[in-house]
Amino acid sequence: MYDNGPVALDLFCGSGAVSLGLKQAGFNVVGAVDYEVGACRTYRANHPAVRLIEKDIKKVDPNEFSDLIPEGLDLLVICAPCQPFSSQNRAKSSADKRAGLLDEAKKFITRYEPRIVFLENVPGLASTSIFGEFTEWLHREFGYQVGEPMRINAADSGVPQRRMRMILVATKGVVLRDALNIMLHPKVTVGDVIGDLPVPPIGRSEDLEDPLHFARRHSALNLERLKHIPLNGGGRSSLPARLRLACHKNAKSSAFSDTYGRMSLADVAPTLTTGCTDITRGRFAHPVQNRAITLREAARIQSFPDDYIFHGNANQIAMQIGNAVPPRMMFNIALSMMAALQPLSNSSVAIDAES
Repeated sequence: MYDNGPVALDLFCGSGAVSLGLKQAGFNVVGAVDYEVGACRTYRANHPAVRLIEKDIKKVDPNEFSDLIPEGLDLLVICAPCQPFSSQNRAKSSADKRAGLLDEAKKFITRYEPRIVFLENVPGLASTSIFGEFTEWLHREFGYQVGEPMRINAADSGVPQRRMRMILVATKGVVLRDALNIMLHPKVTVGDVIGDLPVPPIGRSEDLEDPLHFARRHSALNLERLKHIPLNGGGRSSLPARLRLACHKNAKSSAFSDTYGRMSLADVAPTLTTGCTDITRGRFAHPVQNRAITLREAARIQSFPDDYIFHGNANQIAMQIGNAVPPRMMFNIALSMMAALQPLSNSSVAIDAES
């Protein structure tokens, strides 16, 4: 049954980071669902053998994958959009239509009863009634053994980024024989992953050697601000009064305090967002150069390999990168799920995603 790896479906797959991590761990990802056009184009470029259903999940019939899963589904991954539950979302509302997307996974669970259901989201989801109702439904209706939600930091999994996430694993007929493979891994810093990159040209052009490694064009005022930000971790508090935004001049103001801040070569990066190449959106300035990080640098900080293909304009690619689950983190978690699914006599798996 495992000649081609345990069978997995990837819901809300985005540009394919989760599928990448699963494949690196040995899973056979046969199907995926998403509706965002640019992300789906990127997904197809990197996972051409996967059946990607590009439409609103509310309109997807789980039977569209039935011919690919003749012997049962081993793993269902649910990474529903997290914005309604994010701590950065100041307009949280239960009326947000995205908040109900988690329930769309129920029809896939009802149809296939996967041996493992894996959920990844922001930590805030675990405290909602939506989450409680979903986990109670898993146990009541199908007898899943539902684990406690775990709060994890991608930096503990070899990702050069401080990214807090919540994961949940529910199993049926299998037992996770070891804890999820998210114990402390050697720290990887920003310098470790971007230190070898050359100084990028300014602006995107057709003749770039690396289509993702180019610097944004900053205004003269923002360039002047960057010159005053100390290298390797400096922040906007170092700006002279004449260069501060009016909303930042109050010394007690801490709103979005990372804006105009620099990353540090010796530390992990802050959480990358969809504005990860914009210095006005967070601590996204290069550690020692007067510019925002490039798309290539952002992709490496998210642990994407350089041969991963991204389609779209610069803003669309930044959104795909910022929204992604770090593939390296997913790989490490997937190893334990793989071990649980494999026969005891054949439970060893590689632990190097680069191999």
